[in-house]
Amino acid sequence: MQRIDHAGLLRSMRGRRIRWALLVVMVTLLAWHLTGQRDASPAGFHPPIQQTSRRGDEIAVCGQLFHTGTPVVLWTDPGGYDGYQPSPTTKPAVLYGDRDELLDPAERARVLQTGWDLPLLQAKLQQFVIHYDAAGTSRECFHLLHDQRGLSVHFLLDIDGTIYQTLDVRERAWHATTANGRSIGIEIANRGAVPSPALLAEWYTHDAQGLRITIPARVGDPGIRTPGFVGRPATPHIVRGEIQGQILYQYDFTDQQYQALAHLTAALCQALPRITCGYPHNAAGQLITTKLPDDVLASYCGLLGHYHVQRDKQDPGPAFQWPRLVNDAHQIIHQSPGQVD
Repeated sequence: MQRIDHAGLLRSMRGRRIRWALLVVMVTLLAWHLTGQRDASPAGFHPPIQQTSRRGDEIAVCGQLFHTGTPVVLWTDPGGYDGYQPSPTTKPAVLYGDRDELLDPAERARVLQTGWDLPLLQAKLQQFVIHYDAAGTSRECFHLLHDQRGLSVHFLLDIDGTIYQTLDVRERAWHATTANGRSIGIEIANRGAVPSPALLAEWYTHDAQGLRITIPARVGDPGIRTPGFVGRPATPHIVRGEIQGQILYQYDFTDQQYQALAHLTAALCQALPRITCGYPHNAAGQLITTKLPDDVLASYCGLLGHYHVQRDKQDPGPAFQWPRLVNDAHQIIHQSPGQVD
């Protein structure tokens, strides 16, 4: 009769169990990374941010902080809007993902092992998509976008010019369908473009100084960070224009929003140089106000409106002053605010 080595058999069984356990852990980590389920903790996942003294004007790009020259509230700051927190009402609760579609197999393996680094992100991101939120305030926008609709965006821009960053730009936010993987998005507080001016009457009135934004009482606390702020459209009358072949009416954004957006745009174009500081235009230099063809959109590098990405969208609308934004951002780029050391 063959003698059984019980001790050897036990060691072999233990070895197989360990190997199976390691395999399960590796498969779980791979699925966790590829699906973006990194904030399963009830408290939410917070990626590390470069430790440094802050001035309050920095944005986070792959964990590094870049100065913008305008007030920025990060998701980790008091009063910030945290896109890493699970949505309380939508499924899936995690409302961001990875940019894996931009990576070749070798890059994907590297990111899985060490995470995104700034040079890789700089090589991949190429678009900055500009939206109006149609909610009127950044607080209401975050509630509707994150809590109710199960969507996300990297930045919010309130009527007083305060910028809120909700996610590091390395994350794939859900804001512009086919452009999500290669783009960064911002929602600017504005009631939007509509087919009839009467639809905007509740939010815009006149006082002794002229046209002003009047936030309805039903909205409650609007969360405007500047005490006593009165928002006034940069254009003192309603704007009529054509987007996607449709005539629409819109009140302009505030001067404070244009100023802050120019600083943010300049900082993004410097931190991520594939994003060029320009907008889609035709051979005559005129703004294109319809969706770009799919092949053009896929290769485009620069600033975009949501309507350049999708035929069923009109934002940022006919009132948005593209030349003003680009000219102001170019001036700021020339001044080079630079990166936090």
